[in-house]
Amino acid sequence: MASEQTARRVFTGLILLSILLLAVVIQPFAKAFFLAAVLAGALYGVHSWLSRKLRGRKNVSAGLVCTAVILALLIPVGGFTAFIVAEVSSGAQFVTRTVQQEGVEGLVQKLPEPVRKGVESLVKRLPVEEVDLDQRIQQQVSSQSASAARAVTGAVAATGSIAFQTVMMLIALFFFLTDGKELVEWLESVSPLRPGETLEIMREFRSVSGAVLLSSLATAGVQALAALIGFLIARVPAPLFFAGVTFFLALIPAVGAAVVVLVAAALMFFSGHPWAALFLAIWGTVVVGLVDNIVKPLLAKRGMHQHGAIVFFSLLGGLAAFGTVGLLLGPLIVAFFLALVRIHERDYGRNHPAPDSPSTPGPQARREPDGQGLATRGTSPGPSTAPERH
Repeated sequence: MASEQTARRVFTGLILLSILLLAVVIQPFAKAFFLAAVLAGALYGVHSWLSRKLRGRKNVSAGLVCTAVILALLIPVGGFTAFIVAEVSSGAQFVTRTVQQEGVEGLVQKLPEPVRKGVESLVKRLPVEEVDLDQRIQQQVSSQSASAARAVTGAVAATGSIAFQTVMMLIALFFFLTDGKELVEWLESVSPLRPGETLEIMREFRSVSGAVLLSSLATAGVQALAALIGFLIARVPAPLFFAGVTFFLALIPAVGAAVVVLVAAALMFFSGHPWAALFLAIWGTVVVGLVDNIVKPLLAKRGMHQHGAIVFFSLLGGLAAFGTVGLLLGPLIVAFFLALVRIHERDYGRNHPAPDSPSTPGPQARREPDGQGLATRGTSPGPSTAPERH
């Protein structure tokens, strides 16, 4: 018969094996589950309020919250994608039609004045005739059709992967909202930590995730407002549309809000407004680009209860280590570490008596409520511990 120590070792190995296999199973959906857990923590208050209004119908409330998340994702993405596709398609048709009807010279004449002179000088230096140049351009367009098709296929595949992860996130979000309370209670019951410590860590996660999400939305709004002011000063056409695109791209760290302002500056330069373009380039780099590094840590530290420098470096470090999702994962890792340090200092620190230390009260005193055990020390009957006088 196996000894108790051997049984414990085998059981520990089985637990580690099960955790490894579980990680393999969850890995394809890890980001989706993580984002769903973050959103569930941030939106649980709204879900609870809706549940009370709907007389305890948690499924209906969770469905409404998930629908709101879908609309918040699809409306800006769909509008922006439709605009880009329409503009690119219109531009490609214009270039093709102009080259076929008027040749390269006609296309050059339609360019803005600052660009037309440079393109005309470049065309004159080319060692080919205009007819040959037209034919070569048309041949080049035809030869690049296969590459364009492959690029479109890759874009469609990437879009399908993003759509799949989004669907998985929404499904997980629904179940986290409806059964999140039971899940938290189960984790608290099976956790090897002391009662209340698991809940304290999870409350810290919820507070940090909500603070990061709200600070990201607020920062995107501030950047969009700053960009709108610059667009109005420079008299950019359709400033509200560009401000909306700025807000959407401000939520994507890999792109950023300053890119939209720089694109608007390029459009103003090519349309013959160099001073407005210069102003927008400076405005986008200095004001719109740097406000993210100032406003987001200031807003996030209110919900995270951490120093602004810690918030700042946790955001940047998470972004550098894990990509876009690191903006949430970085602060959560720092919050997890600080919560563990706080719990250890409170429950296991030097000022907390060890279970077997000489200063620990006896069994009768330890069973009394907090604050009373210390009062009974030295008052219980028994042999005196005072030194004998000689």
